[in-house]
Amino acid sequence: MERRDRGIFVLRAVVGLGFLFAGLDKFFMWASGTPFTAAGFLKFATTGAWLGSDPKAVVNPTHPLWVSLAGNASLMGAIDTLVVFGECAVGIALILGLATRFAGVAGATMMGLFFVANWSFANGPFNEQLMYGLIAGVVAYVGAGAYALDSVIEKLAITQRVPVAKYVLG
Repeated sequence: MERRDRGIFVLRAVVGLGFLFAGLDKFFMWASGTPFTAAGFLKFATTGAWLGSDPKAVVNPTHPLWVSLAGNASLMGAIDTLVVFGECAVGIALILGLATRFAGVAGATMMGLFFVANWSFANGPFNEQLMYGLIAGVVAYVGAGAYALDSVIEKLAITQRVPVAKYVLG
């Protein structure tokens, strides 16, 4: 059990750090120096790619959806906030092992949306979004393990009286 818990902790922490860094990078503008907006990604990086496809061809069948979202200025403010907040919140929750199952599902959902939006299969179907999403999903499935705040919270009397808590916690 000890080895399993250490392995889960490493997976949880590494994926959590990846999410957290991505969110903090967008919040503090480390890479770009300009305020984050997903509009450029939604307009120009959602054309997709397939093995041997023309780089200028639109191969992503969901491309029109993402472009329409990018064109909605009032909605983009909410999308930008949700991306940054979501990445930071999922990252912190996974690192701490707090509401691990919920954070894992949220992270897998976010990466699933990024995967469909990006639609980049020029180097095959195995890209960063798929890997982050799968690991977040596995962490949601197996739970936080022993090295987590969830393991402490699960022992509290109030948590044991709330049956739904076991589905959120690890």
